[in-house]
Parts: sequence; C-alpha cells; structure tokens
Amino acid sequence: MPQLNTATWFITIVSMILTLFIVFQLKFSKHIYYLNPEPSPTESQKHTTPWETKWTKIYLPLSLPLH
Repeated sequence: MPQLNTATWFITIVSMILTLFIVFQLKFSKHIYYLNPEPSPTESQKHTTPWETKWTKIYLPLSLPLH
C-alpha cells in the first residue's frame, strides 16, 4: 500500500490560512464604519384603507355561541 505524501501539507495549510487572512482583511477594509451613528427620523405615513373606517370582527368557529 503506498504511503501518503504529507511533505507539502504544512505549506498548503499555512498558505491557505494566510490567503484567508488577507482576503478577510481586504473585505473588512472596504466597509465604512461611522463613528457616531444617529437614527434618521422616519415618519410613518398613514395609509387609509376601506376596512379601517368600519367595525369588523372575525368570527372563529370556537367563539360562536353554543346551540
């Protein structure tokens, strides 16, 4: 049974870790981090729908009176 050549494993693993480190550093350096993030004022618009002016009730089968 042939032996498994593990001579190149160390340099492969080290170069993979170094490459991942460099890729993540480049990825994180492209982000813009704000020093003082402030919430922007958002005003919710009132949407008028036809059913808001009516009284509605959903009758569930279990909430019906017993006969």
